Amino acid sequence: MIQSRTHNCNELTLADAGKKVTLAGFYDNLRQVAKNLGFLQLRDFYGVTQIVIETEEMMASLNGVNNESTLQVEGTVRERSSKNPKLPTGEIEVVPDRITVLGKCIYNELPFEIRRSREADEAVRLKYRYLDLRNPEVKDKIVLRSKIVSRLRAAMTDEGFLEITTPILTCSSPEGARDYLVPSRNHPGKFYALPQAPQQFKQLLMTSGFDRYFQIAPCFRDEDARADRSPGEFYQLDMEMAFASQEDVFSVIEKVLPPVFSEFGLYKEASAAPFVRIPYQAAMETYGTDKPDLRIDLKVKDATELLEDCGFGPFSGNEVKAVRVSNCTLTRKQIDKLIADVEVRTGAKSYWFRYDENGDLVGGISKFLQEKKEEILVALELQKGDFVALSSGKHLESLKTAGALRTFLGNECEGHMKKDCYEFCWIVDFPMYEIGEESGELEFCHNPFSMPQGGMEALCEKDPLEILAYQYDLVVNGVELSSGAVRNHDPEIMVKAFEIVGLGEDAVKAKFPAMYNAFCYGAPPHAGIAPGVDRMVMLIAGEESIREIIPFPMNKTAQDVMMGAPSEVDEKQLKDVHIKLDLPDPE
Repeated sequence: MIQSRTHNCNELTLADAGKKVTLAGFYDNLRQVAKNLGFLQLRDFYGVTQIVIETEEMMASLNGVNNESTLQVEGTVRERSSKNPKLPTGEIEVVPDRITVLGKCIYNELPFEIRRSREADEAVRLKYRYLDLRNPEVKDKIVLRSKIVSRLRAAMTDEGFLEITTPILTCSSPEGARDYLVPSRNHPGKFYALPQAPQQFKQLLMTSGFDRYFQIAPCFRDEDARADRSPGEFYQLDMEMAFASQEDVFSVIEKVLPPVFSEFGLYKEASAAPFVRIPYQAAMETYGTDKPDLRIDLKVKDATELLEDCGFGPFSGNEVKAVRVSNCTLTRKQIDKLIADVEVRTGAKSYWFRYDENGDLVGGISKFLQEKKEEILVALELQKGDFVALSSGKHLESLKTAGALRTFLGNECEGHMKKDCYEFCWIVDFPMYEIGEESGELEFCHNPFSMPQGGMEALCEKDPLEILAYQYDLVVNGVELSSGAVRNHDPEIMVKAFEIVGLGEDAVKAKFPAMYNAFCYGAPPHAGIAPGVDRMVMLIAGEESIREIIPFPMNKTAQDVMMGAPSEVDEKQLKDVHIKLDLPDPE
């Protein structure tokens, strides 16, 4: 049998009245009024058409047919007497001559009601993702993703970039996360790795003489899930430019992204070029984060000298930061919740007080501030009705807590956030090196392949912690969309940069043989960036979870509960790749 249709379920209008048509789709629901009268909603990828049942025989043909079965309907289009202006097909209905079951749903009960699947438990949604995706609201997010990716491809091509795919099976490389390893059958004891990013390959393309490269690149990282990060695999708009500076990369991104956000976004306003540029250190001191949400007008102010000796124990010997909020009407209950939420996010306590309409410092820790009242009013530029949130701790702890306070207050206090827009900014001038929080040793701050500002001279003469790099982050509405850098294309500078973190020339050659050798043949200066596609679509769609915009996402523990991955494999498969398992005994 040829399963055909003359129209889709979102296509027929009054102009089609009288036509013989064939539709196909899912049995959405049936509202039966009498033995010989019922209204069947037929749903396909495109929309819904009403099928009106007017005979007992036709009604009987649907007996035992469960919702979500697939049907073919042959019949005649006619004008509806009771029109539905909410549907594109709401002015017509189809009177069937024949209804054929193409694919039977054998279950009387579904795991969830299709149109309300988003209300179901996430584990159930992921297990039955093929049903979840039938929900038009869920499906539309995947359609949106496809349109955005298509537009990105077109925009990059218009800018002169060539789409080139890079290998999936490659070697392990220190990109900052755990690799997914693939054992080799033909090379016992050796492993491929799935690429955490196409970093080395795109730099090698520049060395090969390709001028502008991009791809919608799959990346694989064995890391934990977050609301804005999917475990396992994700996609990025990966790009690289030869003979390019930081400003060249900025120029391309500022042309490509705002129109996509404006066209498809929940908000129709997006930052125009040039985006605001904020040095990393200034971002931390002003906003308490290197991912500032510029829709919020609040800023962080240092209050260490002002308050460290006020007599409040947690301030003694620590840095103190303040966030002043004008016209703040939060209740005590709301303040307590906000302080608790910030502690959950940062692990640190925060504090507060008000400057009330009577000119008094009240609430929170105000009793410790009375003797310094005049100094506080001047230093924090307080006006009556202001609310002040405070953090304390070592340098980074106090800043990060203040940054979280700023974000929560901006969201909760009326008039301090411009909500209906996408505010982009560049964070620039990142430190080349930092002291690792876990190791306590000198490490690369961001990408180890970045060019230090000042080149070899800076590496040889400066304190490593004072060296800045040509590294940059793209941030929108407080979400890091991408990191990028001007690359270190000089093998001598590369060796010196790694030497500072304890890796000698031999180690560099061993870890990055292809890139090191290629650079020895004369590499062009080059720079690039890779905005995350999944994160971009999440922002554009206004979703809080990245899993909503991925067709078949894993759960929070990197399991595909629909396919049953990861799964056990049989002994023969393990033997083929020369692997023996050494698992702990079950308790």
